[in-house]
Amino acid sequence: MKLRTRDIIEQIRHGNIPDGYKKTKAGILPVDWNVHMLRDCLQRIERPVEVEPNELYTQIGIRSHGKGLFYKEPVTGEALGNKSVFWIEPDCFIVNIVFAWEQAIGKTTQSEIGMIGSHRFPMYRPVNDRVDINYLIYYFLTKRGTNILEAASPGGAGRNKTLGQNRFLKSKIILPSIEEQQKIAAILMTQDKVIELKEKHLTEKQQQKKYLMQQLLTGKKRLHGFCGEWKKTKLKNILYERKTYSTKGLEYPHVTLSTQGIFPKNERYDRDHLVRDEDKEYKITHKGDICYNPANLKFGVICENTFGDAIFSPIYVTFEVRKNVCREYLANYVMRWDFINAVRKYEEGTVYERMAVKPEDFLKFEISLPQIEEQIAIAEVLSAADQEMDLLRQDIEQEIQKKKALMQLLLTGIVRVKV
Repeated sequence: MKLRTRDIIEQIRHGNIPDGYKKTKAGILPVDWNVHMLRDCLQRIERPVEVEPNELYTQIGIRSHGKGLFYKEPVTGEALGNKSVFWIEPDCFIVNIVFAWEQAIGKTTQSEIGMIGSHRFPMYRPVNDRVDINYLIYYFLTKRGTNILEAASPGGAGRNKTLGQNRFLKSKIILPSIEEQQKIAAILMTQDKVIELKEKHLTEKQQQKKYLMQQLLTGKKRLHGFCGEWKKTKLKNILYERKTYSTKGLEYPHVTLSTQGIFPKNERYDRDHLVRDEDKEYKITHKGDICYNPANLKFGVICENTFGDAIFSPIYVTFEVRKNVCREYLANYVMRWDFINAVRKYEEGTVYERMAVKPEDFLKFEISLPQIEEQIAIAEVLSAADQEMDLLRQDIEQEIQKKKALMQLLLTGIVRVKV
């Protein structure tokens, strides 16, 4: 960061006004930036659809957190019923009024011509050459912009927090010249492209690992130097269910399971425990255990405990891995969808959501194992792939943080771009 930028940040932080800036009700801004009402910058656009019962229509949706538009499966006009729908117009700012508070916003393009949206997705076209749509989207992803969306969405959580469009258009927004807006948006879009390319690269690596797992863990492909016969064994011979318990709040952190692995419960629920009963017992899991959720195994909730010694709900199952097998090899094996779908033959239950695989049935499943030396070699190949993906994830996170820093500097006028 240049010294000039540091000076500006420090002066603004202490309430001083740097050269080239002014003090306003909205804070300290560049002298050539101005406050505008959104109604002076945007105009509502709507063109109702005369729905034909036998025609097919593709509806759009909007993802939260500025992730943009997506398309739903086509439906007939008859299936739409009496729903009010409108043609999507290109080059508009569009918002989901139900989840505006969660930054469900986007930009329509030529690709959406011929598609439709319900009354929940109002569209706005810029007027008076005051606002660039791409800039506006980034603005609404900042704290200042999110505050506007939340203030215009009164009510309780979820679907009760509906954007009031009149209130929204009466909101005030801080804007530089249209030329500077476009330059700022271009910089941030370039950074988004960098992130997108790295995420695509990560997806490719993940697919490569899945292929490796499918080949190496089934013996379809053998590593150089290994040719021994694989032997069949039941999981009960290599796994032992751990049934040790602890009361809440003792020496172990409280964790939960998801398709992404094990993580602290307070990261998901903003508190350590959901149950206030001090006498309730929680199951202990140790680092290296294989853990799964019996009812959610069908969704891929099975993993190795790489977090560490912890406690979780007694509905979860945790297995100690015996010493006659390579733990890392086994963890990769049971996390494969081929294995998960195969072991589901033991599912019991009358309601799909509650159909579960009991641990005693899980342990009945038979697998084929190579010799321990080949298990270790396979695990090392897969571990190298994991390390490569971890480095990519760290790289992506750094780019995301870089984008956040750019937004903070560019959208507040602390750093100016040449027009």
